[in-house]
Amino acid sequence: MSAITGKQYIDRIDQLKTDVWIDGKPVTGNISEHPAFKGIIKSQAALYDLQHHKDLKGVLTYLSPTSKNRIGMSFLQPKTKEDLVARRIMVQHWAKSNNGLMGRSPDYMNTALMALASSVHLLQEQKNCFPDNLLSFYEYAKENDISMTHTFIEPQVNRTLLYEERSDEPIAAKIIDRNEDGIIVKGARLLATQGGITDELLVIAAGGKVEEDNSFAFSIPSNTRGLRFICRESFVGGDSSFNYPLSSKYEEMDSVVVFDNVLVPWDRVFYYDNIYISNNFMKSNSFLPFTLHQVVSRQIIKTEFILGIVQSIIDTINIDEYQHVQEKASEIIIALETMKALVIKSEVEAKIDIGGWMQPDRDTLQIAMNVFPRIYPRFTEIIQLLAASGLMSIPTESAFQSPIKKELNYYLQTSEDIGVDRVKLFRLAWDLTMSAFGSRQTLYERFFFGDPVRLASQLYFSYDTEEYKQRVRNILNESTVQ
Repeated sequence: MSAITGKQYIDRIDQLKTDVWIDGKPVTGNISEHPAFKGIIKSQAALYDLQHHKDLKGVLTYLSPTSKNRIGMSFLQPKTKEDLVARRIMVQHWAKSNNGLMGRSPDYMNTALMALASSVHLLQEQKNCFPDNLLSFYEYAKENDISMTHTFIEPQVNRTLLYEERSDEPIAAKIIDRNEDGIIVKGARLLATQGGITDELLVIAAGGKVEEDNSFAFSIPSNTRGLRFICRESFVGGDSSFNYPLSSKYEEMDSVVVFDNVLVPWDRVFYYDNIYISNNFMKSNSFLPFTLHQVVSRQIIKTEFILGIVQSIIDTINIDEYQHVQEKASEIIIALETMKALVIKSEVEAKIDIGGWMQPDRDTLQIAMNVFPRIYPRFTEIIQLLAASGLMSIPTESAFQSPIKKELNYYLQTSEDIGVDRVKLFRLAWDLTMSAFGSRQTLYERFFFGDPVRLASQLYFSYDTEEYKQRVRNILNESTVQ
């Protein structure tokens, strides 16, 4: 097989008949037709169709070294700095189609799996580890353009550094049995974005493990028996692209994943019952630099979109003469150029890692990871400050199709636009910053890779300052008291 089309993606997801619940009811029929999912599934399908555009084939796909078919560029294991650049260009082409609002577009998980497969040397000759299974799944996923979601997070029962439960029945998913067919998993995990609308679920228990039962990594089809996705409330405001220009298309949905005695076949287990690997594999492998390279590339496109909204608001209500307005817009420009510089620096300073792959500079990308969660909430604030009460004066599409449309067009006009055009822009800004969808976007970017304070601590402890301290010692040694 090769890179799939949008129709193939939709058909596969509909045929799975995955056990998905929303608002206390199971999803029946084709999930691609359900109001909570049809917008995002259509947007995701459009990404797959782009792979077959005659002018983009060479940008979004590459020739598989095994099958010689054209497969998704996001599966590419980079051997050169040019490969990293090619990966970034691919990510940003896809991101432009949704302005970076789809944080779990397929290239993210494709990159995550590629990173894990590029680190199999860390699993070699380790207890209860199956590096060949991981490589086999990577080959299967890239050759069949498999879509994936993941769940890495424990339920918020006990937020101590070392997770422990005091219950007879497992809350956090754990292994309750092992037999000749595989491992049996029971319990729940958070937070599967796009849960129920992908082919596979990748599960990794990483960090803070004190019991072998809680240490594992595997991938299983989303329709595996005993697997259930329980969704939060949908943030799709409605079908109207006038009223809900973003949520109607890009609401990705988040879900709790419940494992009810789920059998994970041995050939899908990557490791299990190994506390050391569970606590150290994700820290040591190339997951962080490769996935951050994808994430930062997407966030650049999202920042460009936000700058476009801000400048459109400024132009529409004619406020560019005010210095505080110029200052706020400049904050976004500075953030944008900083993120661009960081991702390019990570490529320029990339080095071959122990697995033989060209790894973007980890420190540089960790800095980007610390920057964006802090500046994105400020973007929301800037839009609210500049648009002000205009974000509340936003009648619906029906109002502009009613007998009062003439009044609305007159009284809501600007020096440049009639009322309907101004409201379209301000509804877009509202959907990004004030709707349920927009609030989720802010929270999502704030915690994309975890608690910002913890991320800062990770950067502090991983950043090498020895050379700089040596300079200080050199100066002090020259200042000898006579």
